[in-house]
Amino acid sequence: MQDQHQHRHLHPAVRLDRVGKRYDRTGAYAVHDLELDIAPGEFFSLLGPSGCGKTTLLRMIGGFADPTEGRVLLDGEDVTGLPPNKRNVNTVFQSYALFDHLSLADNVAFGLKRRGVPRPEIRERVGGMLDLVQLGHLADRKPPTLSGGQRQRVALARALVNRPQVLLLDEPLAALDLTLRRRMQVELKQIQREIGITFVFVTHDQDEALTMSDRVAVMNRGRIEQCGTPEDVYERPATTFAASFMGTSNLVPGTYRSGEVLLDQGPALPVGTRAGVPDGRRVNLSIRPEKIWLSDFEPGMARAAGTVRETVYSGPTTTYLIELAPGVTVSVLEQNTVRSRREDRWSGGERVEIAWKPEHCLVLD
Repeated sequence: MQDQHQHRHLHPAVRLDRVGKRYDRTGAYAVHDLELDIAPGEFFSLLGPSGCGKTTLLRMIGGFADPTEGRVLLDGEDVTGLPPNKRNVNTVFQSYALFDHLSLADNVAFGLKRRGVPRPEIRERVGGMLDLVQLGHLADRKPPTLSGGQRQRVALARALVNRPQVLLLDEPLAALDLTLRRRMQVELKQIQREIGITFVFVTHDQDEALTMSDRVAVMNRGRIEQCGTPEDVYERPATTFAASFMGTSNLVPGTYRSGEVLLDQGPALPVGTRAGVPDGRRVNLSIRPEKIWLSDFEPGMARAAGTVRETVYSGPTTTYLIELAPGVTVSVLEQNTVRSRREDRWSGGERVEIAWKPEHCLVLD
């Protein structure tokens, strides 16, 4: 057993070896020459806009679509071309596809019964799994009587009771309202930690990916733009696309010249020396709204003057849109702790100075 257990962790849970998927009709790539390793027990998210290839990738891991080129390996075993039922993988889709005429317990037991697992073991595993998703007390109920969040949990329990090596989740929280989604995000992460199964999660929601993942791959047009921890991808986006897709980022266009970015019709902003950016290169300066200060500046900060164009109050925070030059506006996010009263906040037309720490701005091609 010990040897087998050690063997299990010699390989990535999922390896995509130069996987590509072309559409028959057009020959265009949905997924392009992609290499990726996902570690055993990792909560891994594929994040990107619709049409970026994330669902196609998930379907290839699950066996619902065949790659046009490359290989899919699960725990070191080449499963390319094997159907879904021959892979140790389960999928939870957006539509939960539960059997309305069966009780929750029978829904969860369905796969185990088909595999001929002994009845006492089925009872024990189904009971344990329903308790894990906090639905043990509703085991005899039928799906139509449940809320969306409860049905989502049943679908999860049904997939997990089979003890798959990898659980694939295709936007499983998309149909839930915001409050419930937030709660389910936390619960899903807790369940994943508790059972230690590899989760591969597809979403177009940045907050969801940041909240839940050990690592995130930001996808665009069939390729991975950046892959790393949520903090890496958020704080140090590698490309303009990654910066704009992971939350809100101010992307200010200009020209790089020896430690400064010259705005087209505005000031030069100091950015420090940036290795690898030649003078005269067109760049985007990326600064997150929450990294910009409106007062109490510290020595060594980069500063710029601008005009407040709009103020958006949203409870805990206020967002100011500040024009630095014609056509160049940055958004600045401030916690409503310093200026909690309306008359303390800036209003449209006022001149202000903003500042940020040089390490918080990135120069992107």
